[in-house]
Parts: sequence; structure tokens; C-alpha cells
Amino acid sequence: MDLTFDGQGALYEQLARALKRAILEGHFVAGSPLPATRMLARTLGISRNTVLGAYELLCAEQLAIARGGSGTRVADVARPRLRSTVRPAAARPSRYAARGRRLGPVTLGVTRARSRYNLQYGEPLLNPRLFNSWRTKLAAAALRTNPGYPPPAGLPALRAAICDYLARRRGFVCAAEDVIIVGGTQQALTLVARVVLDEGDIAVVEDPHYQLAMQALLAHGARVLSVTVDDDGLITSQLPGRPARLIYVTPSHQFPSGAVMSLARRIELLRLTEQHRSWILEDDYDGEFRYGARPIAALRSLDGGERVIYVGTFSKSIFPSLRLGYIVCPRGLRDDLVTAKRLDDGGCPAIEQAALAAFMQGRQFEKHLRKSAVELNRRRCALLEGLQQWSGEHIRVSESQAGMHVVVWLPRLSYEQLAQLIELGVARGLGLHPVHPYYRTPPRHPGLLVGFAGLSCTQIRTATQLLGQCLTEIQDRPALRTAEELREST
Repeated sequence: MDLTFDGQGALYEQLARALKRAILEGHFVAGSPLPATRMLARTLGISRNTVLGAYELLCAEQLAIARGGSGTRVADVARPRLRSTVRPAAARPSRYAARGRRLGPVTLGVTRARSRYNLQYGEPLLNPRLFNSWRTKLAAAALRTNPGYPPPAGLPALRAAICDYLARRRGFVCAAEDVIIVGGTQQALTLVARVVLDEGDIAVVEDPHYQLAMQALLAHGARVLSVTVDDDGLITSQLPGRPARLIYVTPSHQFPSGAVMSLARRIELLRLTEQHRSWILEDDYDGEFRYGARPIAALRSLDGGERVIYVGTFSKSIFPSLRLGYIVCPRGLRDDLVTAKRLDDGGCPAIEQAALAAFMQGRQFEKHLRKSAVELNRRRCALLEGLQQWSGEHIRVSESQAGMHVVVWLPRLSYEQLAQLIELGVARGLGLHPVHPYYRTPPRHPGLLVGFAGLSCTQIRTATQLLGQCLTEIQDRPALRTAEELREST
């Protein structure tokens, strides 16, 4: 009998698993004694206590029976069928799982190599003082929070604090019972999809778009259509003739283009959704950060027909690992969304909710937002100045007065040259990220999605200098194919 240890866990656990395999494969007859503990320990070169521990585990799993005076014997167990040499086909997955397997890769937040100067969108603004304050809030919340299950919709104190914040900062009034605390924007998307959409229903996303929103809708079985975004936001005249069940938009700071939806487009979108009995999911992912002006009021502030499902998150304003966000529900969906939340996870962690409620009630959250906006604007200015200084003749910047990123277009490069530029950046410690993966219809010219929250002003200046050097070197190389030729070939 060959007892092979798998190297995982304690030695007595490994021995128990080896003996279990031998029993199930028929190397021991039911009722036959297992080797004496001293003899087996001597044979394997291990301690007798290790063998005793393994036998106890086998007895606990009812694979063996310990009989005083007669040792440990193999129980009478029905052995499973021996494995066939032919690998059986995997069981058919659910339709949801099958659709999930067909989804494309997610490029947002994915970095192929660690770069010293990574211009990655989604990196938060790190403030050590915030972490110290947060640790204090967590410790205090742990002492006073009820240890039982939290309400599925969230702690009342946090929901009330969010209502107060939205009334003063995002321009609309809501009741605490309309707020559901969720595990970030992504859970909000999946809950809304479950409640609003059936398989085959039409859902509209912007083009360009947020990848994980597109994938959540596709995985749910929606028929996803794209509508182009221009400088005034979603082009409402391009909405499909057949009414969509759900329209996903980022009106305050379109991702990734940075466009702000105009008032005329907002009013037209609300008119159409009320007429067609559609729903709007407003993703206000970073509406708090606007430079040189007050934040634009949310689309929800214009919604008289209760058609807007508003989603906010603390991933950008505090830090992503917090995994807390919220939905402001239209009354007609509130009970259904609470039920979906209860069935999904029972409720978000109560201690973190209590700490966040205290952070917001004391106005520390808004103080943090003001300081963050000042620092982000410094970094944004450093980025724009550096781009102009080192790459001005090679690029066109889609300026945005909000958020944590800009789009840098490269009208002189082909898409193949863009790939060369990214490779050259990696070799020099510069992380560059293309913007075209967020388009269903590829843009005319290649471009970069450039985040500025994760680097200091000094690092940003170095990064823009490196980008300028890389662009000059790429421009000096002979182009393999033009962007027009690449589009024609695809």
C-alpha cells in the first residue's frame, strides 16, 4: 500500500487523507484492522501521535471504528465507483454561467506590469490621515454596533446621513426608506438587473461605456444596445425605436469621455423614459469632484416621474476596499430591490456602516471631500501642464472639469504605433492605458485613458516627460500601417 502525502496542512491531516483514499479505493476490506499505530509510525518515520490523530479523523468521518482492545478497523462503507480513464464531460452550466464564460476581458484596473509611474484610472487618492481617522471610527463602531444581523437595506443612521448629504451636495431630496446600502456600484448593477430585466429585454449603455456595467447586463441576459456619446452626453435621438427596459448613463461625468449631459438631453431622456415606462440607472461614480465650479446636480434631481434609479459609491471618495455604496430607489422598485438585497447577501457589514455613518454625521466626510478636491485639482493641473509641455504637438486632450482622469488622443499615431508606445512605456517604467477597449465602435484615432489620482504632482511631471520622450521616439519610427488602413482591414 502506497501512502502518498500531499504536502497540504498538518502531517496527521495528510496521513488521514492518504488512508481515506486507500479505503475508498478498496485497499482495505470492510472490518479489517488498520495497521497498528506504533508499526505504522515506525514504517513512515513519523510520531505515533501523528498516526493517532489521523485515525481519530477517520473515525470522525465514519470511515473507521475504534474498538477498545482490538485496534481501529475499517468501517463498512459503500465505495464510490472507480474513476474512469475517460474524463467525463462537465455538467451543463446555467444560462447565466454560459453567458459569463462568453464575456470579454476586463481592462479597467488591470496592469500587465508594475510601473513606477502608472497613469492608471481607478487608483484612489491615498491620504494617510484618512486611514488613521477611519481606524478610530471602526474601533468606536465595533463597541456600539449591535452584533446581530443588520437590516438588509442598511443601518438607518447611514441611510439618513446619505439623504442629508445628497440634499446638500447632489441637489435632490429623498427619504431614508428610499436608500439601500449595497456593496459598491457593481452589486447595485446586478440587483437592478435582477429586479428590472428579464432575459431578452433591451438595455441601453453609452458608447464609450463602463465595461463592468456592460458585462453585468450581458450576463443577466439583456439585449444590450449602444448609443453614442458626444460633448453633450448621450445622444437621445439615437435611442432605439423599440423602448428599452433600462438605460444606463453616467450624466455628471461620462465614463470615460468626461462629457457632461446637457440640460436639454437630460429633459429629453426623462421625457422618453416616462413615455415608454423605461428605467434609468444613473451611475454617479465621481460626481463629488468638480473643479472651478459647484458639482452639477444629479439627473435624479429633475426626475418628477420616479424613473431614475440613482447609484452612488464611496470607492472614489474614500477608498475602494471599503466596498460600500447605495441605491436611491424609485418607490415602485423599493420593496423589490430590498428583497433582492436580502437574498443576495443579507445585508452589508454593520460595523463599517456604523463607522461611515459617524464619519458623515460629523461632516468629516465633506471636509475630506473638500481637501481631496483641492489635491486632485493640483494633480490634474500638473498633468495638463506636463502634457502641454512635453507632448503638446503630438496630442489632443479632451478636457474635463471633473473626476480623476482625462482622455488623451493621439491623432498622429496608428493603432499599431499605440501598441508600440505602450510597450516602450513599460520598458521605461511608465504605465499607459488605451481608451479604445471602452468603445463598441472604435474611435477614429487611438487614445489613452490617463488617471492622475494615484501619483503625486512630482511623479506626474516625470510621467508626462517620459510620455513625451516615448511619443517622440515612436514618431521617429516609420509607421507600419495608418489608422485608416487598420480600420479598413477590420
